[in-house]
Amino acid sequence: MITALFSAATGMEAQETNINVIANNLANVNTTGFKKSRANFQDLLYASTRAVGSKASEDTEVPSGIQIGMGTRTAAVEKVFTVGDLEQTGNELDLAIEGDGFFQVLMPSGETGYTRDGSLKKDSQGRLVTADGNPLLPEIVIPENSTQISIGKSGAVLAFMDSESIGTEIGNIELARFGNPSGLKSLGGNILQESTASGAPMLGDPGSNGMGGVAQGFLEGSNVSIMKEMIDLIAGQRAYEINSKAVKAADEILQQINQLV
Repeated sequence: MITALFSAATGMEAQETNINVIANNLANVNTTGFKKSRANFQDLLYASTRAVGSKASEDTEVPSGIQIGMGTRTAAVEKVFTVGDLEQTGNELDLAIEGDGFFQVLMPSGETGYTRDGSLKKDSQGRLVTADGNPLLPEIVIPENSTQISIGKSGAVLAFMDSESIGTEIGNIELARFGNPSGLKSLGGNILQESTASGAPMLGDPGSNGMGGVAQGFLEGSNVSIMKEMIDLIAGQRAYEINSKAVKAADEILQQINQLV
């Protein structure tokens, strides 16, 4: 029964992790460009008291054996990079990626960060930056006398000066994508960072080389489904409860055994 205690305890610990992941998903249901996470689990080692295929006699063998599992553990918590719903904002500096890819930003450390959050702003120098002031890469500077900014699906940025009817191209937005986006490291602030698991970034213009197009005046919402997360939360709660009951049942059996001694 000691095995049952520890196995059930690992189940409780795993479901605690699961509920923490779900809670974080629900907390970010309105976070622009947020990608939900999913906890994956795997079983632990098995104690084998009779090996599979061992000889029962000279002419027979055990077909299944006896193997007792030792519980479960969290194998991974991975991000799910499905595209969220696009919300029209009408703001000319709001951008959404329709498909695969990430915006590139320069972080204070000098390293390149990656984000799906396209709610861009202008800083004092006219540069396009994130809400935290991280400049977009490659750098795009909007002239002071521009009255309108137009950004095409291919990433070309046009600035219309004063009363001009023809825009002047001032830059081009470049996207990055990864062979394994789930391997990106989350830094918070809607920023992801390259890792050995994600592989090196592949750069390209929007709409080419597998990159999604850019939609001006839109923002990508979180891909969290409240209904699914609530269902998963209830299932996680029930799994936690049943594991705690297994601990209680094992404890009661041990108590009865101690009374017989």
